[in-house]
Amino acid sequence: MKSLALRIMALFMASALFLCIGSCVPAVYLTTVPVSTHEIEGTYTLILYGGRHSSDIENVAILDKEGDQYTFMVYAPEFDYRVKKHVPAKEALAEAEAFVRFHHSFWTAQLREIVDTSGIPIGYEVRPLYSPLDFGYPDVLDVDYIVKDNTVTVRISLKRELRRQPFDDEGPFLFRLRR
Repeated sequence: MKSLALRIMALFMASALFLCIGSCVPAVYLTTVPVSTHEIEGTYTLILYGGRHSSDIENVAILDKEGDQYTFMVYAPEFDYRVKKHVPAKEALAEAEAFVRFHHSFWTAQLREIVDTSGIPIGYEVRPLYSPLDFGYPDVLDVDYIVKDNTVTVRISLKRELRRQPFDDEGPFLFRLRR
């Protein structure tokens, strides 16, 4: 009876260890690289994240290349983003740039290529750069691309320094002056 209890306990411990090791597999993060607009061709799924209110600075557009092995999924509630499928490259890029430029502090749009672990492009990112006078620096977003089983999960958030500062919706500046 004692040996049966020890075997069951050993089996339980081995199962727990296996589950822990399997769940601790590190995520594979994809990178982005600068690109020029004349290289973009094909058809894309356009993901427009943000634009929830007039002072929303957490905006980004993602162009997911259709026909490849990867599918993009935004890690956010469905009301935070819109998806348009089968959009030609030039039209998708024009709509993405128009989407990110609506904020009054918009300075310029930054186009970056999303590449997989082999360096092959799988999509594009269009993010706004804002006036450094309003936010301290132009790029206010942290965007992570995490790939698992040919699904790219996109996590979008404001940089930590900006998340801690309160917004002022009554004036031209987004931050209250500290007194």
